[in-house]
Amino acid sequence: MSLDHYYLLGRSGLRVSRLALGTMTFGNAGIRGIGGSWGSDEASARAIFRRYVEAGGNFIDTADSYAGGMSESLVGSFVAEAGLRDHVVIATKFSNNLAPGNPNAGGNGRKNIMRAVDASLKRLKTDYIDLYLLHTWDRMTPVEEVMRTLDDLVRAGKIRHAGLSDVPGWYAARAQTWAEAHALSQPISLQLPYSLVERSIEHEFVPLAETLGLGITAWSPLAMGLLSGKYRSGAKEGRLALDSSGSGLGLFTERNVRIVAALEAVAAEAGRSMAQVALNWVVNRPGVAAAIVGASRLEQLDDNLAALDFDLTASQRAALDAASAIEAPYPYSLFADDYQAGILNTGSAVGEKPRSYRSDTFLPKVTDYVFGQPKDRKA
Repeated sequence: MSLDHYYLLGRSGLRVSRLALGTMTFGNAGIRGIGGSWGSDEASARAIFRRYVEAGGNFIDTADSYAGGMSESLVGSFVAEAGLRDHVVIATKFSNNLAPGNPNAGGNGRKNIMRAVDASLKRLKTDYIDLYLLHTWDRMTPVEEVMRTLDDLVRAGKIRHAGLSDVPGWYAARAQTWAEAHALSQPISLQLPYSLVERSIEHEFVPLAETLGLGITAWSPLAMGLLSGKYRSGAKEGRLALDSSGSGLGLFTERNVRIVAALEAVAAEAGRSMAQVALNWVVNRPGVAAAIVGASRLEQLDDNLAALDFDLTASQRAALDAASAIEAPYPYSLFADDYQAGILNTGSAVGEKPRSYRSDTFLPKVTDYVFGQPKDRKA
């Protein structure tokens, strides 16, 4: 598996790399956040973009709210400069409001979606968006209004596909099934947080995605940098910790320290960086189509891209699984194999057809094309 081996995104014909380039940092140079300044200026962002596409990557993730629109503007410029519009897959998002005092400049209503898509197209310097995602559930707009509007945008040629990010499981199921029932364009992806630290999507969203044909694109696969290797098992200071004022991310929990220790041990055994092992674990989990990686330095990007160059052993995966395991919440605690075997099957052996460790139900591998050009097959 390498960056120039492409997979179909969900139940669609859209071919994407297993590692997407996250561009939230593009244009954020000098912006102060937790732990100090972060982000990339234009020159650094351009170098990162070029390195990614030169390695065979084709999946670019941005949003209209990243750096107040600067991220989309930079992505659009870089794609145009390189003449790659037909080769890359651009994903962007709507929902967030950047116009204080204007209630219709945010949320997921038809008025805002129509406004937002035209603004994104202008910044991206293109006449179509490959994947247009609802960024955040607004808790009020009817799902029928959202799906009808997204279908109109597909029919108008402004977007090719639609997806959902950070929504409840029931909302995603309603959106997909309502669109299917009314012969509308169906969402093809779910963008959700997923990492060794954050595994809560496994009980609801992963089965939903595999059943309905939604490819999961995982954001924050390195848990805000906790799994990058910068924070070793004994470190409990810096931007990821809580200080006396309550600021910080508070990620140094007992469970997370245990995960980092296990990750450090597996990385040493595999001869790989902690970030590479953490990313490799994510992209090989059931339902995951791609992991979104961001970088502020070329060295960081190069390290992340090498996450596809190796396979973890079964024992290494088991060690990471055990260290990061989470308890099943209700009602999923009732669906455990031993519990159901006792109350439903009463001693009879009943089971589904075995699945591989990584489900490829909706991710058939495509290896014949690299940026639209035929690729030599090797025996």
